[in-house]
Amino acid sequence: MILQTALSSGPSLFSPCCSTCNRLNPLLFSKRRCGLRRWHFVRPRPFAAVAAAENGVFTSPEIAKTFDFASEERIYNWWESQGFFRPKFDRGSDPFVISMPPPNVTGSLHMGHAMFVTLEDIMVRYHRMRGRPTLWLPGTDHAGIATQLVVERMLASEGIKRVDLSRDEFTNRVWEWKEKYGGTIANQIRRLGASCDWSRERFTLDEQLSRAVIEAFVRLHEKGLIYQGSYMVNWSPNLQTAVSDLEVEYSEESGTLYYIKYRVAGGSSDYLTIATTRPETLFGDVAIAVHPKDDRYSKYIGMMAIVPMTYGRHVPIISDRQVEKDFGTGVLKISPGHDHNDYLLARKLGLPILNVMNKDGTLNEVAGLFCGLDRFEARKKLWADLEETGLAVKKEPHTLRVPRSQRGGEIIEPLISKQWFVSMETLAEKALRVVEKGELTIIPERFEKIYNHWLSNIKDWCISRQLWWGHRIPVWYIVGKDCEEEYIVARSSDEALEKAREKYGKDVEIYQDPDVLDTWFSSALWPFSTLGWPDVSAEDFKQFYPTAMLETGHDILFFWVARMVMMGIEFTGTIPFSYVYLHGLIRDSQGRKMSKTLGNVIDPIDTIKEFGTDALRFTLALGTAGQDLNLSTERLASNKAFTNKLWNAGKFVLQNLPDQNDASTWESILAYKLDREESLIALPLPECWVVSKLHLLIDAVTSSYDKFFFGDVGREIYDFFWGDFADWYIEASKARLYHSGGDSVASVAQAVLLYVFENILKLLHPFMPFVTEELWQALPQRKEAIMVSPWPQTSLPRHANSIKKFENLQALTRAIRNARAEYSVEPAKRISASVVASEEVIQYISKEKEVLALLSRLDVQNVHFTNSPPGDAEQSVHLVAGEGLEAYLPLADMIDISAEVERLSKRLSKMQTEYDGLKARLSSPKFVEKAPDDVVHGVREKAAEAEEKIILTKNRLALLKSTAPITE
Repeated sequence: MILQTALSSGPSLFSPCCSTCNRLNPLLFSKRRCGLRRWHFVRPRPFAAVAAAENGVFTSPEIAKTFDFASEERIYNWWESQGFFRPKFDRGSDPFVISMPPPNVTGSLHMGHAMFVTLEDIMVRYHRMRGRPTLWLPGTDHAGIATQLVVERMLASEGIKRVDLSRDEFTNRVWEWKEKYGGTIANQIRRLGASCDWSRERFTLDEQLSRAVIEAFVRLHEKGLIYQGSYMVNWSPNLQTAVSDLEVEYSEESGTLYYIKYRVAGGSSDYLTIATTRPETLFGDVAIAVHPKDDRYSKYIGMMAIVPMTYGRHVPIISDRQVEKDFGTGVLKISPGHDHNDYLLARKLGLPILNVMNKDGTLNEVAGLFCGLDRFEARKKLWADLEETGLAVKKEPHTLRVPRSQRGGEIIEPLISKQWFVSMETLAEKALRVVEKGELTIIPERFEKIYNHWLSNIKDWCISRQLWWGHRIPVWYIVGKDCEEEYIVARSSDEALEKAREKYGKDVEIYQDPDVLDTWFSSALWPFSTLGWPDVSAEDFKQFYPTAMLETGHDILFFWVARMVMMGIEFTGTIPFSYVYLHGLIRDSQGRKMSKTLGNVIDPIDTIKEFGTDALRFTLALGTAGQDLNLSTERLASNKAFTNKLWNAGKFVLQNLPDQNDASTWESILAYKLDREESLIALPLPECWVVSKLHLLIDAVTSSYDKFFFGDVGREIYDFFWGDFADWYIEASKARLYHSGGDSVASVAQAVLLYVFENILKLLHPFMPFVTEELWQALPQRKEAIMVSPWPQTSLPRHANSIKKFENLQALTRAIRNARAEYSVEPAKRISASVVASEEVIQYISKEKEVLALLSRLDVQNVHFTNSPPGDAEQSVHLVAGEGLEAYLPLADMIDISAEVERLSKRLSKMQTEYDGLKARLSSPKFVEKAPDDVVHGVREKAAEAEEKIILTKNRLALLKSTAPITE
């Protein structure tokens, strides 16, 4: 069934006169009948404008019992077909721009993605509704190591090794894989409702972005900020490449501490015992170190020690304050070729560096007889030989902090390797200043200290990777020349050859460096390379750079955010964004990190199928910036119920609006200008209250949006909608809609219901885009989609006195409801009431007699207002709702007094028996002296509670018996 969303008397949303909505597709979807159903996303194409509802896009709450999650696909495709995701400059000139953190092209949606998509889409939708030209630029990262691993595994399943192919053949296979599977993550991001401009989607290996990467390398090299050298890196033996610190994960694992004798040279029989977790690296020892104030070893400082199993190789015994006297034996072997700390110490002291390991993790010729053995095999054999020669002291269990490759899971080896580096110190200084001067704001503020600490202690950045997939380093070497001394940096092979011929003659031969750049190098250029840089005359670069916001996880503050700041300043002269918003990790309901091992991973797509996209987004957005969020099915279920509550509220509003053809009634409804003070003051009390509360909410929510307090936004809207609008005003409006009073009485409620509900939808739309758009389109006179409708005005009138008055009415209603519950009055039973208050209070509460009667289930014919207690006050329940506001409820109206006396008498007898038993236990010295203190305390608490209940029951019985004669 199709819903017509626009009144016949008004302009249709899709009529030719609606300039903002002149593009729409007949939404044709394809469904895959096997496996997981995927969305088919329709690209915008111009065609004749027709009503969205007529194409089956939207469904009214009047037709559907609940919001159907299947509608999300249709709605999303309609948004995209209308061009709503593209920036529009018709309402403003100050653009709001976010560059999406590019997920790996190999990726599949996880909750971390869901978090950043939700938060960024909230910002984008909010600023779009505020009238700013809004660009959210999406894209994916080529993910060098991850993608190469995936394709190598695919080839292995075909019986092919990477080395069996040429470099070009392999990269062609990777591109084939990317074209076939690379769009998965983008489609899943769409599933979350991401309103990004897909016409500008980027990939880090796109031609234009690759040109930017080469340009950045060349410029940094020309400034002397890129150099080549041999330094210690994190080495992956299986992948045969250096990996970044980010790609190394440390885990606590059970290992072994080996104790080995190192003989003191010079004919002495003394020896030093060294404890190590990696005995195979002893072949690379260049010194033995002790603490200068360790009396056990001070006499050996300056002497030589003999490294075991090395045919008598001598190394010096030195002192250094970095040695921990309490770790192991207090004697440290220095292997600078295989330990980061040892490497730094060796460079400080001028010690030589020995590398004992090949790049595949086997030992090299320095290891002598152990040459060619895998590092772990060598460890076992070496220990056996040490035991045989009497140099093994002992081994004992030890918990290790093991570095493992994030991609392959293997143990990472610290290794000296020739790599390309970026000198970071001068770049870091500028990045520090922009935060210090307040040009860049980091949210939450506490991360500024972490940012400053990292940049103040920054190390040079290893940017080369020994892979085939990625941006090839734009360096060419001269055949027959020393690679470290003779090389050419150029923007292309033709330029490199031309430079080489100028220097070495026309017969020169060159070849390109086989390495590729670290994926993070291209990512560091993302905010401006995606907008056209290095072409600073590109329209997108001129219009949208610098961007406004960078939102991402706090765990990549160093690896990505700080590098973007440095590169943005270096290449464009300005910071790439003004704000950095950092979100936390998503954990399970127990606060544990999600992992396949624990079996606690929550899949976003499965979650969407069960709870809906809006419920997931709302749940994720209620967190606090920088704080981890514990996600549970209970929270999701609660917010799914919130979606249903919205839907039912929409159904109520629609069912109580007049027919579209009822022009006179609609004229009355539209005559209410509820954003004007004179109209607000003229409203009846409940209407004035809810509109005033709405106007306060708009200000509070807008302020919270502007401060990026998204958790506050969600809670404020939730509380108003559920606590004020649904629980109170909708119920109060029934007194206007369903009771006598004429059309004029009903029209004020209809106008307020429509006004408040449509504004709630607008405020909530950035959080819950699908259900709000569906409900919005079901409302009459919709001239545009909610996502491009203007944001509600702020600083609208509100009437504080009316708020206070209605709060008094609420307090009175709650008091009556509580009394009904206490006396177990049947829900359908209408009771009498006398309201006692001052003339001023009676004046405004008596006007809402029907509302009070409806909300409190009173007999409207027997609700009386007076300034003194009624004659039957002694036979009534007396309620104090507030200062100067009381009520009396005749007991005879509420209950069968005789039956209630009988029930309470039996209950009192039972309570007395229980109380006597408790007192008896407490009177026993044996119990009090021998029972545990907490048990005695518990019994005392129970006795006090029972005594209080007995007193209350006796008082109630006394009241009942005084009300009417009791028949024996």
